[in-house]
Amino acid sequence: MSVQLARKLFTTTDYHRMIEAGVFTEDDRVELIDGEIIKMFAIGPRHAACVKRLAEFLIVKVRRFAMVGVQDPVHLNEYSEPEPDITLLKRRPDFYAQGHPLPEDILIAIEVSDTSVEKDRELKIPAYARAGIPEVWLVDLLNDRIEIHTQPEQGVYQEVRVVLRGHKAVSKAIPQLKLKAGDILG
Repeated sequence: MSVQLARKLFTTTDYHRMIEAGVFTEDDRVELIDGEIIKMFAIGPRHAACVKRLAEFLIVKVRRFAMVGVQDPVHLNEYSEPEPDITLLKRRPDFYAQGHPLPEDILIAIEVSDTSVEKDRELKIPAYARAGIPEVWLVDLLNDRIEIHTQPEQGVYQEVRVVLRGHKAVSKAIPQLKLKAGDILG
């Protein structure tokens, strides 16, 4: 006889109430994905350096038409509020002071992964696809490559391009955005 366990899925409202009540602090690196509170992996030096490099390159490349968010929450739906390493957002005069960016605000979400590659592929990228985020980059430091996921349909990215050193990562969402893979990977 198998037993079905009841699971309690948390909403973003529940999640914010827990933060306000002190259940989680800023040091508790967690994020809400599909109603579950997921512990984020510690950020190692190579991961941190890659995020800093990307932020520097992107601020210069896109500042006229997009904003760069660094490890900020995005509100995908009632049950998901992940914190991508980098987001390229539509410009808003209030700099999103009235609320976290929504899917329609996000041009590109970027996840930098070393120890979290599988979690990002299996949990976060599908959540972005279900929310209709047009493009996600997975900077896979373990395998020294960049995956560019585009064309979300029915919760799945229809196209995945792999960019290796010696080639350029070119965005479909922002055609003028072209970066050398080696510059991103370090």
